[in-house]
Amino acid sequence: MKIIDKFKQASGKTLFSFEILPPPKGRGFESIQEAIEPLLEFDPAYINVTYHREEYVYKKREKGYLEKVAVRKRPGTVGICAAIKFKYNIDTVPHLICGGFTKEETENALIDLSFLGIDNVLALRGDPVKTETHFVPTEGGHANALSLVHQISNLNKGIYLDEDMKDGDPMDFCIGVAAYPEKHAESPNMALDLQYLKMKIEAGASYAVTQLFFDNTHYFNFVRQCQAMGIEVPLIPGIKPISRRSHLTFMPKFFHCTIPETLALEILRCKTDSEVEQVGTEWAVEQCRELIKAGVPSLHFYTMGRSAQVKEIARRIF
Repeated sequence: MKIIDKFKQASGKTLFSFEILPPPKGRGFESIQEAIEPLLEFDPAYINVTYHREEYVYKKREKGYLEKVAVRKRPGTVGICAAIKFKYNIDTVPHLICGGFTKEETENALIDLSFLGIDNVLALRGDPVKTETHFVPTEGGHANALSLVHQISNLNKGIYLDEDMKDGDPMDFCIGVAAYPEKHAESPNMALDLQYLKMKIEAGASYAVTQLFFDNTHYFNFVRQCQAMGIEVPLIPGIKPISRRSHLTFMPKFFHCTIPETLALEILRCKTDSEVEQVGTEWAVEQCRELIKAGVPSLHFYTMGRSAQVKEIARRIF
């Protein structure tokens, strides 16, 4: 079922969903089960599976030369989505990214997903390669998420990359996109960031899921700004509980979010990561309760492989 239809059928009830990472290459489906099964009792409406681009490593060759080699450390997004859908009868949302993929490769992935009966995708630009200071489009690929949304929307109309192909069967994807309550790190200002989100919606996106945040004020202000611009699609808050002291610096740097002073001071008083996790859980519980009271369509958790903490939060709010 399409995600947008799930929101409509929920009749105002806040749904539970979460995101998982594909396991590193060499690991089997058991690691996926370990991430999913502790959370099944909360009846997840859908599960997102991230997509990962290539990374580059340098290997020594004869005479001391270094060869730059591309490796994909977390493959399997399409297969994982299909396995979850058919093993657990839960709808899945594969991420599609621009970096590392040509338009043709993206089209082929969408064809595979369509054959598998997966009718939801999350369209993202993706991060730069770790060795690059900014995002560089793949040759023959998309430069941004807006362009990717246009391609998916074209396929929904039966328009394929091959211009000589006539009467292609249309696909039927529900498209989600990313949104940033504290603006995208590369956006010069919030107004332009909101305009870009509106363009993605007009191009065919049906809903947006936000970057993680720790202060609900950012989310509520963001929703009001979207409504003022005529953006009326569901805006799903993304939640990531803090579990380590190192998150105080890692989260703002990697996710470009702010951590409220009250939360930061509580974490600094903790002597162990176990204490930090308890503080992070309590904060997330209160944050989620306020969001549910406000009537958000869904709470979407970034589990990052830590299902136990998300399970404790879900147990207390659902």
